[in-house]
Amino acid sequence: MSDVAPTVLTHVDRGVGVITLNRPQKINAVTVEMLGLVERALDAWEVDSTVTAVLLRGAGPRGFCAGGDIAWIYANATDDPRRSVDMWRREYRGTLRLSRWSKPIVSLLDGIAMGAGIGLGGHVTLRVVTERSSLGMPETRIGLSPDAGGSFLLSRAPGELGTHLALTGRAMSAADALHTGFADVLVPSPELVRVLPALAEGGVEAVRALGVAAGPSELAAAGDWIDEAYRGDDARAIVRRLRDLASSGLDAAGAVADDLEAASPTSVVLTLEARRRADRLPDLEAVLGQELGIVTSLAASPDLVEGIRARVVDKDRRPRWSPATLDEVDVPSTLATVDWTTRL
Repeated sequence: MSDVAPTVLTHVDRGVGVITLNRPQKINAVTVEMLGLVERALDAWEVDSTVTAVLLRGAGPRGFCAGGDIAWIYANATDDPRRSVDMWRREYRGTLRLSRWSKPIVSLLDGIAMGAGIGLGGHVTLRVVTERSSLGMPETRIGLSPDAGGSFLLSRAPGELGTHLALTGRAMSAADALHTGFADVLVPSPELVRVLPALAEGGVEAVRALGVAAGPSELAAAGDWIDEAYRGDDARAIVRRLRDLASSGLDAAGAVADDLEAASPTSVVLTLEARRRADRLPDLEAVLGQELGIVTSLAASPDLVEGIRARVVDKDRRPRWSPATLDEVDVPSTLATVDWTTRL
């Protein structure tokens, strides 16, 4: 008998199917095995009339899910990038299925919820955050682009807030997540124990009723200058406008420009194009297909290898991007590397 804990735990409690991502030491970073276990639970419960809803949560105190298994993706980038592409395709199909599942799904986005965590918990019936929540799509910092449906949510955020979040990879507070449409309700962390009973006894609306006011969103307060800075399709012009705002006394704009220039220039260019194209796409499925085209083009890229090395492997946070700056990116050639009409 193995003493290794399953990476996903499932059980049924009072008619609620409970899925617990169970890699707390890795903040529940998603593996291919975990995707399969989630799929298996959904398969069983979809045809089980005694299961009326699903609760999706993460084990441990640090967060719901920190994203995909970056170490595995790093190994694939230098060995067999197709394995990562196959995993992403499976992940995105799972995201679409969760968004369309026939019974209500409630996700508890307590603590950290990044990247693939948004793919799992960000497109369901009701998304719960707490005062400890930190949500985001930090992919440009490792040489990728927002995926798992993240660019769909970013494209539907007010004004240019989604562009700002996509390009910088900055995290959102609970109030920010509610304002941008990444979450639906804030439940104080001590009250999370009430979510399952509420879902079992009163359904989604009973969970919603547990919500409290989140307080002001810093992103909402910054909306005017963010809208001004991020207009247009030229990432270099965006940085210039941010620097101009900083010169006028807006220190926050200078810090944002620093973040943009620290990200992978190639990823920033692709992400900005993806953000604009997502505005014109009709639904989540179409956006997921576009995301698959982008990550396919980046699966073996030097920036992905370098970005993960700098952030995860060596942790020196000094990536050597290629090309090194936005001015050096050949934008037409870079955009031409992507099949923008990829289907899942």
